[in-house]
Amino acid sequence: MEKKTGFITYVTQQPKVIALMLCLYLITGSVFYLYQLPYEAYVYIVLMGSMAGTVVMISGYHRWKDKMEMLKRLEIQPYCDRTWYPNASNVQEYYYQEAMLALKQQYDDDAAFHQKRWKEAKDYYTMWAHQIKTPIAAMRLLLQTEAQLDKKELEEELFRIEQYVEMVLSYLRMEDINTDLVLHKIQLYEIAREAVHKYSSSFIRKKIKLEFQPFSSVVLTDEKWSVFVIEQILSNALKYTKSGGTIRIMAEDEKLYISDTGIGIAKEDLPRVFERGFTGYNGRMEYKATGIGLYLCREIMEKLNHKISIESKPEKGTMVTIDFTTRKVEIE
Repeated sequence: MEKKTGFITYVTQQPKVIALMLCLYLITGSVFYLYQLPYEAYVYIVLMGSMAGTVVMISGYHRWKDKMEMLKRLEIQPYCDRTWYPNASNVQEYYYQEAMLALKQQYDDDAAFHQKRWKEAKDYYTMWAHQIKTPIAAMRLLLQTEAQLDKKELEEELFRIEQYVEMVLSYLRMEDINTDLVLHKIQLYEIAREAVHKYSSSFIRKKIKLEFQPFSSVVLTDEKWSVFVIEQILSNALKYTKSGGTIRIMAEDEKLYISDTGIGIAKEDLPRVFERGFTGYNGRMEYKATGIGLYLCREIMEKLNHKISIESKPEKGTMVTIDFTTRKVEIE
């Protein structure tokens, strides 16, 4: 719809003013007629009133036209700062402008948020693509150079690819995790055993001792996401524990402890290990970590209203505590 800013358009938008003037003229004419006042005086009043009304209308038209021109500019750039708006002539206009400015602020906040998320996703997928190339290249090399293929080595590289794929799928599902949660009481030992079973070949290949005795803790949580977190912690423990080391899994009440005798985490890196993309000195220099695993663990635990914490000393090892006691939910 074309928006006209001519004087005729302005006049047609002032029906109350025109109706008021006509009513005044009608009342005045009636008074003159009843009292038999001179007709010339009535004409004079009508002319003077019309001239005064025209002056007022013209003055108002210029202010109205300026505002309309500014609104046209707002169509091109709808989210402008306060300097783009004309001075409010009444309370109603003031609140309209405040509403527009509030929308602008919301637009800016949303744009910044989505820009940040887009950059984070782009950085992660770029890093993920580079990471997954390593096991693929290793498998290709094995296929090209080995006269008799080592099935175990191929399986290990395939397992690494599966881990990376699972990681990126979990990263994507994090957006709608609230609709994916199924809370119920489960045996903590059973979900820990499920994670251990997945990495059994890695324990054997790296010759790492596992200390894992049955325990009877029952927790209220989401099984799928809790298993994912435990798997990530075990993956890190295996990655940073040298051959001949030990990984210990135990529980006390509703807390699960996973400790290792690995290379540990530097003191200055420890407060940041759960940040997105943070790898720390060891992750950068030796293992080319993605810095996304522990971030996902923390996000999942927060969604479940659980807690996860890490204690570590360089060259002594690391202990991760997953606390399932913080969620207070009534279930039927």
